[in-house]
Amino acid sequence: MPSSHAPGALTPTQAVTHYENFPVASWLCPARLRAPIAAIYHFARTADDLADEGDASASTRLADLQAYRAELDAACAMQPLPAGRWPEVFAPLRQAIRAHALPPALLHALLDAFVQDIEKTRDGTGYADEAALLDYCTRSANPVGRLVLHLYGVDDAQSLAWSDAICSALQLINFWQDPSRDLPRGRCYFPQDWCARWELTPADLHDPAQAHRAKGLIDRCVHSAQSRMEYGAPLVFRVPGRAGWELRLVVQGGLRILEKVQKLRSDVLHVRPALRRWEAPLLLWRALRMKRPERQ
Repeated sequence: MPSSHAPGALTPTQAVTHYENFPVASWLCPARLRAPIAAIYHFARTADDLADEGDASASTRLADLQAYRAELDAACAMQPLPAGRWPEVFAPLRQAIRAHALPPALLHALLDAFVQDIEKTRDGTGYADEAALLDYCTRSANPVGRLVLHLYGVDDAQSLAWSDAICSALQLINFWQDPSRDLPRGRCYFPQDWCARWELTPADLHDPAQAHRAKGLIDRCVHSAQSRMEYGAPLVFRVPGRAGWELRLVVQGGLRILEKVQKLRSDVLHVRPALRRWEAPLLLWRALRMKRPERQ
């Protein structure tokens, strides 16, 4: 694994598949957009590694992200890039910003989310309720969907709302898929009020003897993510060409992960579900069966 001090250079393919269930720059993406989409994901995944990988202290991670943000500022301003640590990230990103007028605020929002992750881990507060968790998603996930829609020239209010719903759902799915990884790192994404409803504390979630009590909590989490994904699903008919088909697979992949989480229920606290290659035909069949809503 690349450390937070010296992240390894990722290829464009790695940039969109590193720790991802849902690659977004595959052959289904139009050739003209593969480079900017890969640049965006390379930027996001490298920042995520700075915030999450290795054994650096919180203060070191925050300093690294501050330096990373300074290079983003230079790229957005079309200034000469400093002799920094991430030329493989910011050279292609600056080219994408120039060619496609990417909104800098969306890129900065992603860095705000990574900083928030570090601060939440350090202070141990977690998230009080679902609204606070979804507010985090507006920075950690939704900007990615909006950046991709920007590249496709899709900017109407309804499409943006659907995109936000899909991206928030994917972020929530990642949370409910990964408690076996997140909890040992001091990150709890289960809303505190939901835990209180089932009389669970963070310590209970760590304790295998108590984990079975989380079944109702997991059911509630699955419902939250599923409802958002289903609301946003009509976006697949607004995104043009092959990308719309890729988005169908993204939606179906997320829903499939939720099925696995639902089946595991409280066992998901120490077992991580994942998609398998043999499930590809099932996802394709489900993608083909998606129906255009009567009204959009």
